[in-house]
Amino acid sequence: MAGLTARTTATSSTAVSPLQSRVVGGTNADEGEWPWQVSLHVQGQGHVCGASIISPNWMVSAAHCFIDDRGFSKRSATGVQELGLKRIISHPFFNDFTFDYDIALLELETPAEYSSTVRPICLPESSHTFPTGKAIWVTGWGHTQEGGSGALVLQKGEIRVINQTTCESLLPQQITPRMMCVGYLSGGVDACQGDSGGPLSSVEADGRIFQAGVVSWGDGCAQRDKPGVYTRLSVFRDWIKEQTGV
Repeated sequence: MAGLTARTTATSSTAVSPLQSRVVGGTNADEGEWPWQVSLHVQGQGHVCGASIISPNWMVSAAHCFIDDRGFSKRSATGVQELGLKRIISHPFFNDFTFDYDIALLELETPAEYSSTVRPICLPESSHTFPTGKAIWVTGWGHTQEGGSGALVLQKGEIRVINQTTCESLLPQQITPRMMCVGYLSGGVDACQGDSGGPLSSVEADGRIFQAGVVSWGDGCAQRDKPGVYTRLSVFRDWIKEQTGV
């Protein structure tokens, strides 16, 4: 697992400025373009992870963001609503070495108020597939380059679903059925540190946008033959329903 990096930013030893990090190879998102995208803040540290709104009371993020349970608050991409977290439910099978089952559900202290800039993303059914080659968007405030920093504006990057067999061959003995590779074999566009927990947004034929995955881990950022690895959301549809009713 050498070189594996969680796509979080702040730890006790590395302070980051609030929101000053972003997707590698991305461009500025328009206000309200990704209204389910959330920035999770730790008091005194600023932005540390992303999340997505799935209902007024619930959000999805990555379990590895909460290994040490810090004092999180939620902030929307536009900064309009700042809400505290009531409860964090990390998946009981989450493995903090392999990052298998890297998903967490966050219950808000007070419900989010929907608006033109705050609304939920659709959840895929357990049978929903995102085919190889499909274009999907990753969004976040993660680093603009490996070890770098970035802008205040939410970033977006278009990446593509990579065949699971190819994914397993590129990252041998590291990929499980709960994971999916999304990116380009040539590199160039990728999530990076600080994007963890954020959504992969997939526009479907009927115009609805579904969350395909959760930013989880990667070997570096945007490198050739090292695509980003994401938690496959459809696998967890029944668990999300059991825990949240959503």
